[in-house]
Amino acid sequence: MKKLEVLLFALILGSTVLSVDAQVSIQAIGALEFSKEGVLFVGDNLAGAIHAIDLTSESRTKEKFEINVNHIDAQIASILGTAPQNIQINDLAVHPVSGEVYLSVTRGHGVEAMPALIKINAENALNTVDLSSAKITSQMLSKVPDISSQFRPRGAMMSPPTAKDIAKAQRSQRLYTIMDMEYYKGELFVSGVSNEEFSSVLRRMSFPFTGKESISNIEMFHIVHDQYESRAPIRSMQIKNIDGIDQIVAAYTCSPLVLIPLTELKDGAKVKARTLGDMGNGQPLDMVAFNLMGQEMLFVTNKGRSPKVIPLQGLNNAKVVNDKDFERGGKLDIHPVMPYGPMGKDVMFVGSSLQIDLLNENQFVSLTRDAPTGSLDLETLMAMAPFKLHNIDAAEFDFPSYKPTMQKGK
Repeated sequence: MKKLEVLLFALILGSTVLSVDAQVSIQAIGALEFSKEGVLFVGDNLAGAIHAIDLTSESRTKEKFEINVNHIDAQIASILGTAPQNIQINDLAVHPVSGEVYLSVTRGHGVEAMPALIKINAENALNTVDLSSAKITSQMLSKVPDISSQFRPRGAMMSPPTAKDIAKAQRSQRLYTIMDMEYYKGELFVSGVSNEEFSSVLRRMSFPFTGKESISNIEMFHIVHDQYESRAPIRSMQIKNIDGIDQIVAAYTCSPLVLIPLTELKDGAKVKARTLGDMGNGQPLDMVAFNLMGQEMLFVTNKGRSPKVIPLQGLNNAKVVNDKDFERGGKLDIHPVMPYGPMGKDVMFVGSSLQIDLLNENQFVSLTRDAPTGSLDLETLMAMAPFKLHNIDAAEFDFPSYKPTMQKGK
């Protein structure tokens, strides 16, 4: 590693790391999750650890503000002294007190890539987070995949794998150790994979960390794939009380929605998630709970389709399905049964939301790939209408002679 890179690493991450088990350095910054008090949990797939950064002293400088930063990758690249193509933004999280946005970033590629933590404040200024004086505790994870473990290369349908397919297969399974995290009632719940054949797992651990963790293996019936699956990890999740039971609402790739009661997540347990429905082929990226006109909703972003708004109430007493409920065989999106179950509504979103969180009770902050320009932007969106008017071509409302719709009876 070059001297400049070592200096940059020290500047961004600092050197004070207090560990439950032993001294642990931060090797990667992936998934992010805040406690309501302002502790930031950081998923470190390379180290096989979760780091808790105490940011509880952060305060709010503005009561109301928006976060809007165009070409966010280029601006981060400028701060870190590299080119935009060397920047990967892994996750975002909004501080529950200050309302400011934190981004987990990777600078570079391969084994020499370095982590950074970026904060965007109420004035929309970007800064690296100096952790040299921060209190950081770390929890090492057990049964993490070996760094040399890879995937099998495969092509679409009957086609041979392309060069990109082969490159995808060469990624380490270690990078999927921590996919998503939720903090709930003094515990951290972590989805990801282990080094076992039954690799899809949910870990739970108390905070403050004790060095102990509970690992449950998760199996679920996948409607689109027409099989029971126990390897692929949960991509995104929330914890909600449904039917009077605290449950994980989780989404997988291609894209089933399942419920998992917390009471079943015991160390060594093999848990069958309750499949309620399937959005169809695609890859969920993020899931956030919000309130819309007095009703609690889930907003689920997806790499391959429009975001879904799913009423939480629609999951109450929903039918749990298995392989006996459908004809055999895989199902494309055009199959008559798809999408299946209480999948809510597709909503208009111009571009693609890669990561999203609640900025306040009425607004999201989204890491968005802009459709007209291709730029990567950090933008504030209305929860009830998550799009920007400037991305919509001229409509009736835009003409100078437009008059509002007359109310009935007037």
